[in-house]
Amino acid sequence: MLSLDYANCLADRVGAHGLDPAILAPGGDVATAMAAHTQRLASTRGTNWERWRDLPFDPVRTAHLTAVRDIASRCRGRFDNLIVLGIGGSALGNIALHNALNPATHNLLPDGVRTGPRLFVVDNVDPVAFDNVIEYCESAGGGLHRTLFNVISKSGETAETAAQFMIVRERLRALLGAGHAEQVVAITDPARGTMRQICEREGYPTLPVPDGVGGRFSVLSPVGLFSACMCGIDIEALLTGAAEMDAVCSRPQVERNPAAMLALLLVELGQTKGKTNHVLMPYASNLYSMADWYRQLWAESLGKAKDLAGNTAYTGFTPIKALGATDQHSQVQLYREGPNDKVIGMIEVEKFDTDVPIPTGLGVEALRYLEGRSLGELLSAEKRATEYAFVESMRPNYTIRFPVADAYHIGQFISLWQIATAYAGLLLNIDAYDQPAVELGKQATFGLMGRAGYEKFKNTVDQTLRPTERIING
Repeated sequence: MLSLDYANCLADRVGAHGLDPAILAPGGDVATAMAAHTQRLASTRGTNWERWRDLPFDPVRTAHLTAVRDIASRCRGRFDNLIVLGIGGSALGNIALHNALNPATHNLLPDGVRTGPRLFVVDNVDPVAFDNVIEYCESAGGGLHRTLFNVISKSGETAETAAQFMIVRERLRALLGAGHAEQVVAITDPARGTMRQICEREGYPTLPVPDGVGGRFSVLSPVGLFSACMCGIDIEALLTGAAEMDAVCSRPQVERNPAAMLALLLVELGQTKGKTNHVLMPYASNLYSMADWYRQLWAESLGKAKDLAGNTAYTGFTPIKALGATDQHSQVQLYREGPNDKVIGMIEVEKFDTDVPIPTGLGVEALRYLEGRSLGELLSAEKRATEYAFVESMRPNYTIRFPVADAYHIGQFISLWQIATAYAGLLLNIDAYDQPAVELGKQATFGLMGRAGYEKFKNTVDQTLRPTERIING
């Protein structure tokens, strides 16, 4: 089971920059309030936009596992490449699972050694990057007839994913005609929407984006499970880990509930101590993309202009990713001597899948301390030393500790942060599930691209960003 070590967020470690341990006392006002929040989450779980809580449990779990495995078994062995077309929550979870649980060299491994097809998650419409991936699959990757496309869009109207899909569909049709439908698996709304209409017309196999599950909460649904299953990840272990963490995070006592404690610490340090920047710093390269996944979850869920009463609130915190030990040589100078406005979360792995011994015999006195140790020992020492340095500088920090970084514990990590986000929404008194600020940019994009009905947005953008002389040409 994952553990949360939060001692370095308290005043007896970091002085006035930490929270008074007394506020966490059982039976106190904070403990009572957090128990009430736990009861409220128990009463709303599985309803409205909290249906993500059902994903690790039957009957939803079995239905999704069965559907994902059925399509994956029909596709397995037929494709050398899997390209995921999606953006935001339709992409970040896929990337995070793959990078956490498959080797960094997965795409370079030969057939028969890889645990599945090469995986490319094309999560932007940068034309160079998109073309690079398609061109590779057409040539060195064995051809588009050996490439499976997984398009993920609940509505089918997300501009970036729709544009990617239109390009891919045309190339597949030119190559394979009506048979191109076997090269596409769509994950979309099970009953309605533009993509659902396209799938029914074209005969694409589909998996559901479940109702009441927003994109940033969807990684444990088919949205994340399909590519994971195709690439050999144990998706049942993911869901088991998530379910077991959910049970732990349902405890009423805040001191025994890691999600409640994590949310309380981060919200309180943000609101009362000015720690509005929240760093997540894995000391394991394979977990770096989990920090990308966390950034969307934390930023999009908690950054809100209005509270539930309609009052102007401007809530939220800025999530920042870092990598230990790499960013000890780039960001830690700022974290220790810059503004004391951060909480640094570190991720530690107790036992790596592989460790590499450091040889003896170099004969250099200054480096003798490294001889006979290992890279894993060095990385762990770097983490502990940096933790100490943060405490010495009165910088609050905490550690999420993995016994091992396997699918079971990754599932726990995902569940921990999703439930912590739900708690944080209650503490901030905001809707953690909407994202109204995203809509204006979408509407303006529609107008600029000529979509009917959005002409006013193009006119407004053109007027607001009219040419000026305040441009410097170097």
